[in-house]
Amino acid sequence: MFEQLPPHDIQAEESVVASLLVDDEAIFKVAPVLQPRDFFREINGWTYEACLALWERSETINQVTVAHELDRRGRLEDAGGLTFLSDLVMNLPTPIGVEHYAQIVKRDATYRQMIGVATRIAQVAYEGGPDLDDALSRAESLVYALRSGERIRDFVHIREFLDPYLNPPDAAGVVPFGGNMRTGISDLDLLLGGLNPSDLVVVAARTGVGKTALMLNFARNAAVGQAAKVAVFSLEMAGEQLAQRLLAAESRVDSARLRLGLHSETEESRIMHAHGVLSQADIYVDDSASLQIPELRAKTMRLQRDYGLDLIVVDYLQLVHGNRSDNRVQEISFITRSLKELARELNVPIVAGSQLSRAPDQRTPHIPMLSDLRESGSIEQDADVVLFIYREEMYTSRDDWERLHPDRRSDPYPQGQAQIIVAKHRNGPTGVIDCQFVDKFSKFQDNPAEQFAGEPVLR
Repeated sequence: MFEQLPPHDIQAEESVVASLLVDDEAIFKVAPVLQPRDFFREINGWTYEACLALWERSETINQVTVAHELDRRGRLEDAGGLTFLSDLVMNLPTPIGVEHYAQIVKRDATYRQMIGVATRIAQVAYEGGPDLDDALSRAESLVYALRSGERIRDFVHIREFLDPYLNPPDAAGVVPFGGNMRTGISDLDLLLGGLNPSDLVVVAARTGVGKTALMLNFARNAAVGQAAKVAVFSLEMAGEQLAQRLLAAESRVDSARLRLGLHSETEESRIMHAHGVLSQADIYVDDSASLQIPELRAKTMRLQRDYGLDLIVVDYLQLVHGNRSDNRVQEISFITRSLKELARELNVPIVAGSQLSRAPDQRTPHIPMLSDLRESGSIEQDADVVLFIYREEMYTSRDDWERLHPDRRSDPYPQGQAQIIVAKHRNGPTGVIDCQFVDKFSKFQDNPAEQFAGEPVLR
C-alpha cells in the first residue's frame, strides 16, 4: 500500500485550472475552497497560484495573463510554456461544474494530509516514553487539527440558526434601504452621517466590553431597519451563539434565560415576534473559525453578485489570516489594506472589530486611545473611522465609585452607561457619544437622559 502514489486526480486538477482560464466566474467558486498546496502536481499548483495572484490584483485571468504571471515568477518554462496552458484549455470537457472538480482536488489533498498525520502518529508511537497519556493526547491533537481544517464553511442565512427556536411568523415594518446605513444609535448617526459606502470602520475595545454586541447592533439595524443585505464573518463565535445574541437583543429576553429555555409565556410571545423579524432579515453568516483574505474577498463578491450586498461585518481583525508574514504588524497591515480595498471595490462599508492592547488597563483613566490598537499603525492609517467603546463600570465597582467621588453623591453609579468614542473620522468630526448598554440583552441603545447637541468633543 505504501508503495502507491498518494491519492490524487490530475484530470480534476487540470479541469480546475483550465476552468479558471476560460470562465470569469470560476475563481469566485474555487478560491474559498482550494489553496495552491492542495494540488498534487506542482505545475498545476503554480498555475493556480498565478490565477489567485491576478485575481487579488483585480486583473483578468486568461492564458496570456497567466503565462505572463508565471514568467514573472520564473516558472513559465518549467511549467511547459504557452503550450501547457493551451493544452489545458483544449482538454477541458466543460467549465460547468468547476465546484465538483475543486471538491475532488480538496478531498484528495485531505487524504494526503491523513497519510502525513498517520506517519507523524507512528513517529509518536515509536518514540514511546513513559507518559502514555501525553502520547495519546499528541496523537488526538494531530487528528483533531486535520478534522477542524476539513470543513469548508460558507454563508448561511441567519434563519437557519434561528429556526431551532421556533417557526417564524411574518415580519413587517421594514424601511427600504437607501443611502448611508444608520447604526441604530441616534447621536452616533448624527456625528458620522451613518456608515458610508467604501468606508472601513474599526470598532475596538478591551475583551468583554461589547464590540461584538455593537457590531451586531449595526448589522441588525441595517438589515431590519433598512432592508439592507448584510454579510457577517463571525470568526470567534459560532453561528448559533450569534443568532442567540441577536434574538435576545431583539426580543429583550435575558440571553441566559433564552439559552436555558426558562422564559415566561409573555417572553415567549416576544421571542416569536423577534424570530419572525430576524428570519426575514437578509443577514448572511459565515462562522468559519479560520479565514484568509482571498476567501473573504471571494465570498463577499459572490454574495454581492448573487443576492446584493450593503454591509460587511468582520469579527474580528486579529483572527483573519493575511499574507502569512512572520511579522505580525506587517500581516495586520496587509489585512486592513485589503479590507479597505474591498470596501472601495464593492462600494459598501466594512465594519471590523479589533482588539486593544492592555495599555488602558494600566493607566487612569482607562479611556482607550489610538495608540492602544493592537498591532497599531496600519489600523489607524487604513481605517476611515475608529470607534472605541468605554464602560467605566468595567473598571470601578459601586463601592469604589462612591469612595473615589465623595463630592458626587447625587450622581448615580454609571451602571449600564457606555461611551462610544469616535477617535478618528476621516471625513468629519470626532467626539464622544453617551449611550446605554443592556448587558443581559447584549444591546446598545440610545440614552434617553441625554440628547446629542451640536458637535461633541473628546472628554
